[in-house]
Amino acid sequence: MALVNTKEMLKKAYEGNYAIGAFNINNMEIIQGVVNAAKAQNSAVILQVSKSALNFAGPEYLTAMVNAAVETTGIDIALHLDHGPDFETAKRVIDCGFTSVMFDGSHYDYETNIEKTKEVVEYAHSKGVTVEAELGKLAGVEDEVNVSAENATYTDPDQAADFVTRTGVDSLAIAIGTSHGAYKFKGEAKLDFDRLANVTKKLEAAGFKNFPIVLHGASAVDKASVDLCNQYGGKIDGASGIPNDMLRKAASMAVCKINMDTDLRLGLTGAIRKYLFENPSSFDPRGYLGEGRTYLQNLVEGKIKNVLGSTNSMN
Repeated sequence: MALVNTKEMLKKAYEGNYAIGAFNINNMEIIQGVVNAAKAQNSAVILQVSKSALNFAGPEYLTAMVNAAVETTGIDIALHLDHGPDFETAKRVIDCGFTSVMFDGSHYDYETNIEKTKEVVEYAHSKGVTVEAELGKLAGVEDEVNVSAENATYTDPDQAADFVTRTGVDSLAIAIGTSHGAYKFKGEAKLDFDRLANVTKKLEAAGFKNFPIVLHGASAVDKASVDLCNQYGGKIDGASGIPNDMLRKAASMAVCKINMDTDLRLGLTGAIRKYLFENPSSFDPRGYLGEGRTYLQNLVEGKIKNVLGSTNSMN
């Protein structure tokens, strides 16, 4: 077994009207929790790494641990760079063994985004690595991504086909109302499904049939995890996410990859807080990290079954 890129898993997802979960990883316990869940549900999975996670753990350590996960689970796993800021970062992780990269040029003007994305695509494709890019800007804060609500812009469907044609990307992250972080909405959550359908229509008209769309900032910000954090000393007030039914609807359309980071952070933190509160004399990290790992496995299994719909996608 070896790491795979995202091409076949996203193709199958589109045809099967489900989405593959892309879960952000930072350490061994998060990796184990996610892949144990995927193994239990017989689901392919994407493990993704932000630039902050690269700085925290190092690409060599993360690649080695994910390769171990492939060997021990036997499921299809892609190792993906999330929000790659530049060509140099993309090249670094590709050379280290990553099988998929995202270049985020959404903060550039349209023509510069195309130019810089194409540079990443040319190098990645020469190494058999798939590329995701972003068109439009998501609001919110997560790691090095920080976009104010007034600077967020929805994806222009008329630009989508041109962007894909000129860059050669394998998947496209679009902005239809999702947001990074734990505080996504001040009011009612809304996703622009008409815009999603229009993007797909424009892509198909340009010859890109069944082209995979990606949703960033798609954590549900599960109430159970927020409550767990707050019950044991946390102070996470007013957090809100994307309702699961909206994510499931997106997964039944052209969305083949759904990113989730905040949900894992909240779940892991809540489980660790609870363990340390109930075991004040314990100082063995295997205890609290083990509890966190178990919580994450249960959390991700629920996402696979009830939101993504990717159970048995390995068949």
